[in-house]
Amino acid sequence: MPVCSIVADHKSEERYSKLSLAYSTEEERKMIEEAISACTPLCSIAANIYGGDVVGGKKMITIEYHDDCDREGGKVFEEIIKQLGIEKCH
Repeated sequence: MPVCSIVADHKSEERYSKLSLAYSTEEERKMIEEAISACTPLCSIAANIYGGDVVGGKKMITIEYHDDCDREGGKVFEEIIKQLGIEKCH
């Protein structure tokens, strides 16, 4: 998959992790939603998924896992990043 302009940001603490994906186009939004749909079943915990606006006209979709004692969300995030062709996560 070609490199895209989606910007990924990851944060985690004990039993909590979050991946935010900032995008600019409708095509990128659809790519993100497809990757989320394909990858979230890899985790036994239900993800909290929400969106919002960011500066510069970008929008964001965020995936969060709470009470993730076994850190299952990490494999979901890795697979999403891989499917989207993101080379660097902040």
